[in-house]
Amino acid sequence: RMITSDLDSNALLRALPTELPVFPLQGVVLLPRGRLPLNVFEPRYMALMNDALGLGRMVGMIQPTQNTGDHPPLYKIGCAGRIVSFSETDDGRYLVALLGVCRFGVAEELPMQNGYRRIRPDWAPFAADLAPPADDKIDRPRLFVALRNYFKVHNITANWEAIQHTDDEQLVISLTMICPFEANEKQALIETNGLIARSNLLQALLEMAAL
Repeated sequence: RMITSDLDSNALLRALPTELPVFPLQGVVLLPRGRLPLNVFEPRYMALMNDALGLGRMVGMIQPTQNTGDHPPLYKIGCAGRIVSFSETDDGRYLVALLGVCRFGVAEELPMQNGYRRIRPDWAPFAADLAPPADDKIDRPRLFVALRNYFKVHNITANWEAIQHTDDEQLVISLTMICPFEANEKQALIETNGLIARSNLLQALLEMAAL
């Protein structure tokens, strides 16, 4: 089973694009199998979405290391998502949903196109992202304690029944993406490999923030 999974992952890896448009947003991250809604209104990113729709529907989400200037440096790791939902509003904005596919390293930044940035992605270190989810079990009771304290401190309301019925992987993905952590903390979460390790880091961040 493991060999078949590895072979499947490698085949999927080879099918990923060798060039990728990137959407730099500080404080916004995507993870494999996560779903990210985007409200797109800047002309350059509308051009990015238009081009992506005709070229495999893949978009790279990545954080800038600083939120200043028009061309800030980027972190070295982001995550690519496939456009799975697209609509245009009456006032001309794009409402887009991305489904996370695989993380990538930035091997090289390419010349800009239509105002948006592009990279040559290095997928190889993240082949495991394409494998079926591992059947790992996180420490849900401890995570829920940390989460309740964090939500209380930050006055965040939550549907606890829905949270309790969310499986381990989707719970960790969703919390990583929606909790208002600092950009460097979110980056640490996206760069962490494995559900258990990411869950442990998430729990530590929640506990520190609640203090």
